[in-house]
Amino acid sequence: MPYRARVSSTLYRGGVVHSPADPFAEAVLVEDGTIAWLGADDTADGFADRADEVVDLDGALVTPGFVDAHVHVLETGLALESVDLSGARSLGDALDAVRRAAQDAPDGVLLGFGWDETAWPEGRGPTAAEVDAAAGGRPVYLGRADLHSAVVSTALTQRLGLDRLAGWADGGRVEGEAHHVARDAARAVDPERRTRLYRRALTEAAARGVVSVHENSAPHVDTREGLVELLGLTREATDGLPHLVAYRGEACVTVDDAREVLAAVPGLTALGGDLNVDGSIGSRTAALRAPYADAGTDGVLHLTAERIANHITAACRAGVQAGFHVIGDRGMDELLLGLRAAVDVEGAAAVARTGVRVEHAEMVDAPTLAALVLLGVRLSVQPAFDAWWGGPDGMYAARLGAGRAAALNPLADLASAGVPLAFGSDSPVTPVDGWAGVRAAVEHHAVEQRLSARAAFRAATRGGWRLAGHDQVGEIRVGWPAHLAVWRAEHLAVQAPDGRLSAWNPDAQAGTPLLPLLGADEAPPRCLRTVRDGVVLFDALG
Repeated sequence: MPYRARVSSTLYRGGVVHSPADPFAEAVLVEDGTIAWLGADDTADGFADRADEVVDLDGALVTPGFVDAHVHVLETGLALESVDLSGARSLGDALDAVRRAAQDAPDGVLLGFGWDETAWPEGRGPTAAEVDAAAGGRPVYLGRADLHSAVVSTALTQRLGLDRLAGWADGGRVEGEAHHVARDAARAVDPERRTRLYRRALTEAAARGVVSVHENSAPHVDTREGLVELLGLTREATDGLPHLVAYRGEACVTVDDAREVLAAVPGLTALGGDLNVDGSIGSRTAALRAPYADAGTDGVLHLTAERIANHITAACRAGVQAGFHVIGDRGMDELLLGLRAAVDVEGAAAVARTGVRVEHAEMVDAPTLAALVLLGVRLSVQPAFDAWWGGPDGMYAARLGAGRAAALNPLADLASAGVPLAFGSDSPVTPVDGWAGVRAAVEHHAVEQRLSARAAFRAATRGGWRLAGHDQVGEIRVGWPAHLAVWRAEHLAVQAPDGRLSAWNPDAQAGTPLLPLLGADEAPPRCLRTVRDGVVLFDALG
């Protein structure tokens, strides 16, 4: 159901409330967008008469709402209206999906997202000739799962002159400049449709218990004007959409450059997000110290240490956080060189005051981890990447070899070292699904890198608020904002990273808030209601 305006007060009772302030709470009162009380159900009667709404939870779980710390809202909306290739199990499946869509799709560029050839028996992606045949010769853009490369049809190549640009390869595969031009054409929508796409993506997020998203905008992802519109659409809870944290990945050389971007996008949280130091492992564009195991390349370095240092210095002097996309180990080496140079210029205290945030950080060895801790770097990571592409038979192993792949996404090392973590999806690379991210962290392919469900859930909720500079948000505590989600879950438990379970019980040793039991044999939690600042964004309680 669509959102409805805030009532003055709502009492939720008869369920389980996930709160470190009261691990045994069964009821919670929301007044004027704030948590006003929580406690046992048998003490809630006194609040029922004064509440405008009383919700009988019937055993449902109330938690802080999720924060997805890495989203591309426009492309998520486009993916929701395009050919979904993420479920294709072969090249034939993908081409069949394109063929079916081409029969009914309106004129314009036919879009598809999510294909991953490493899971296909053919072991390769489609060619332009195959796409031409499937789509009847119409212009087609098929984005690879990581969105750092694509396959385009002959018609689109000829229309845009892609074969004359860097990054175009025989067979219609594009990356780099050619991909950016093709991607721009794929995103060329009229203003009315753009707004509709924004709303659809954010409404879908709310239906999954998400109360805030971090939009990782950049010139190759969306326009400045689009980011301004997104901020306007989400400014108040009564707009009916999740809260939005805005990042803009435009490289700055001077403080004047930084101030110009900040003036163009009022409300910007950081000069970062998808400011790419390198690319992705799936497209073999992440910058590596040693070549890929399945190709004679070591990836692409988009930013040098000098440019990284300039950007951090510019952001620091403008009083705003800096941020970067980094995946490969050589990319991380370059980032740290630039960060150390910025610290030498500005001083450690000044850089720490505004902060540096990194997206992804998939390849982090012990020396790199020590440097991240010493330099106070914050990380936005994607546990679902390990679930989708990790393991001995996954894409990471195919690209890097089993040894390097086994060390990717070291979540437990990062958490135990005290690196501030937030979880995101990188949607539409993987779906907006907070519980899937939590489960991926709990079931990491490397047993030693697994997190407890509680630690993972905290990174998926409060972690995003803290990375964006918001404190006293993201937990159910009296006086804190009412950013909530209500869930129906089959089983609740305290789940350790090694899979051990503790059932909920009332004794003093059970002072850990409950969470849904996650696993292959468990039905995923179902969202019943999402609440931002006391305003219901999504409602399936009825």
